[in-house]
Amino acid sequence: MRILIAEDDPVSRELLRHSVDSLGHEIVEAGDGRAALEAFQKAPAEVVITDWMMPEMDGPTLCRRIREIKTRHYVYVVFLTVLNNKTRYLEAMDAGADDFLTKPLDREQLAARLRVAERILGLHKEIGELRGALRYCPGCKSYCDDHDQWRPIENLLEPTFNKEVQPRVCPECEALLARAAAD
Repeated sequence: MRILIAEDDPVSRELLRHSVDSLGHEIVEAGDGRAALEAFQKAPAEVVITDWMMPEMDGPTLCRRIREIKTRHYVYVVFLTVLNNKTRYLEAMDAGADDFLTKPLDREQLAARLRVAERILGLHKEIGELRGALRYCPGCKSYCDDHDQWRPIENLLEPTFNKEVQPRVCPECEALLARAAAD
């Protein structure tokens, strides 16, 4: 994953960078909130790990600004801060954060939270693909795939449910078919 680190303390930023790098992720670093926002606008990261108190722009403001930007993918935002009371946690969630970690950095917790971020991002991607895949014909109920080929809707649904799709006629269509047969 591409991870943007927004941390003004050079030692904390280096520790975080080393921890994220050891997990195999691509890293972009920023020393304050404004620089982080500029880096994000140039190339949106999938995950943003931000400190709360930074010069130029604090973490909650950065989070809200990121949420205002339309991206092709969901952005998972994690706060990493020394501020660890319930009020701050709720404030971070209200700003649009997905997760909250306290300093000092616990590498195992960070690794676990990034695995959760990967799962969430994967689900968002899957939902986006399903939305994009649902170009369908209301007449025959087929859908148009990525190669502009028309396919039965069952082909789209079977892999999702990992079962064979059982076609059923809804009550309204059953009544229409009964009327048509009677005519």
